[in-house]
Amino acid sequence: QVQLVEAGGGLVQAGGSLNLSCTTSGRTFSSYAMGWFRQAPGKEREFVAAINWSGDTTDYADSVKGRFTISRGSARNTVYLRMNSLKPEDTAVYFCAASAVFSFGLYYGDHEYDYWGQGTQVTVSS
Repeated sequence: QVQLVEAGGGLVQAGGSLNLSCTTSGRTFSSYAMGWFRQAPGKEREFVAAINWSGDTTDYADSVKGRFTISRGSARNTVYLRMNSLKPEDTAVYFCAASAVFSFGLYYGDHEYDYWGQGTQVTVSS
């Protein structure tokens, strides 16, 4: 059974930092793109960051560019999201996603990902 498990969420003050991790099991994702999305209360799920299969290409939503960093572990089956300079508007449930279709590039739409984690809550207080 394929599983993606996020960890590292929590409550932090504005300006603080958090490190999210996404651990995969049940199959290897070392050759597939992965990404992070988030969903705030009353809003649709939105793209946050993506990383390609090798880890050498990344992209971010404009709202987090310069503050968040996505990376992969050495075996490329784990993905991380380093979040700095957090703002109250970053409050959301953060989801890890993985594709099952090989591509040299990135995926930005949630429909392009095949596997999802259960999400981890990030709350930023002002």
